[in-house]
Amino acid sequence: MKALFTTLIAVVLALPARAEVDIQEVTSPKGIKAWLVEEPSIPFTALELRFRGGTSLDAPGKRGATNLMTGLIEEGAGDMDARTYARKLESLAASFTYDVGDDTLSISAQFLTENRDEVIDLLRTTILEPRFDQDAVDRVRAQVISGLRSDAKDPNDIAGRSFAAMAYGDHPYASEGKGTIESVSALTRDDIVAAHRGALTRDRLYVGAVGDITPEELGVLLDHLLGDLPETGAPIPGKADLSIPGGVSVVEFDTPQSVALFAQTGIDRDDPEFFAAYILNHIIGGGGFESRLMSEIREKRGLTYGVYSYLVPKDLASLYLGSVASANDRIAEAVEVIRDEWARAATEGVTEKELEDAKTYLTGAYPLRFDGNGQIAGILVGMQMEDLPIDYIATRNDKVNAVTLDEINAFARKFLDPDGLHFTVVGKPVGLETTN
Repeated sequence: MKALFTTLIAVVLALPARAEVDIQEVTSPKGIKAWLVEEPSIPFTALELRFRGGTSLDAPGKRGATNLMTGLIEEGAGDMDARTYARKLESLAASFTYDVGDDTLSISAQFLTENRDEVIDLLRTTILEPRFDQDAVDRVRAQVISGLRSDAKDPNDIAGRSFAAMAYGDHPYASEGKGTIESVSALTRDDIVAAHRGALTRDRLYVGAVGDITPEELGVLLDHLLGDLPETGAPIPGKADLSIPGGVSVVEFDTPQSVALFAQTGIDRDDPEFFAAYILNHIIGGGGFESRLMSEIREKRGLTYGVYSYLVPKDLASLYLGSVASANDRIAEAVEVIRDEWARAATEGVTEKELEDAKTYLTGAYPLRFDGNGQIAGILVGMQMEDLPIDYIATRNDKVNAVTLDEINAFARKFLDPDGLHFTVVGKPVGLETTN
């Protein structure tokens, strides 16, 4: 049966890329809402559950509790210890994945139609009745702490932590969602139970389903799986008060290559000019080898193997971030070139060819995202969480193509902030010092 499940996943992933997706909104008898793409041709379903809040829900002094709890959900449930649970899941040829970030906790399930009822019973038990046995707590805690020790020696992680502490003040975003060695070591089983109670609740639930299931069947499934969740959970923090001064922060670290994280204030996903920002970023640093930063810093000067920029519209703050790594004696030049490119884009804008090339790529690549039931289920949930209309998939490329040269260049002038661009540099950079 496991071989059949693996074969079916391969078939689903091999289906032609598609962006014409027929989405139905389903409301269960108990009022749980979901978006469904019905695909009965293969006896397989992907279910995506997401809960808004994520590690930002950690109680004061309990940093890392939600992350540790998420890692423990499948370490035994109901009358099953971790080993019994794992054997049961394998016998059903199903797949469960649990993940957590700053803003969301996600549960992904993939299963065969013939095993649907048993799989959902098992998933329900893991969600509602996790055991949090002390031996499992100690084992997973040790894994988290090992990862934190490793992160403490990683220049990229050091840069991210240093920047977050500066940018977010006393907001949860300011510290690592995985916690610190000290905070994770101090967490008790009661803290983990409280984190579970605070995070998995109906008031912050979003659901996407794709595959061999009808709206009626999905409604019954949702009520059985999720109907007994608590109605409300821990309060979600308010918006972060961003503080990103222009300049440089140097974090000394003994390494032959410095890492630089650069950032300015970003743009919210629901901003009317988001697509102008999205295209602009592709041109500046999001477009791989075709981007300006890659051309100027790697191709022309050989300062790095890679440099990238990306929009980060979090729920409670929006950033425009980028990263680059270069030898200690060359990182200062890379920083200067990035600042110059930021200023050039702000003053001169982009060209008609750059705009059209970006549109061609972004619209052409979009259908490739829809290459499997699991991916589509994730997209459905993301659309709901971003409050996008149900027909967004059909209209998204039109929104990209609608951005004009005048609009994107006017946006670049007011959005890009070369003087406010901050560089957090980790290493032993030659010619760079902390300026603020």
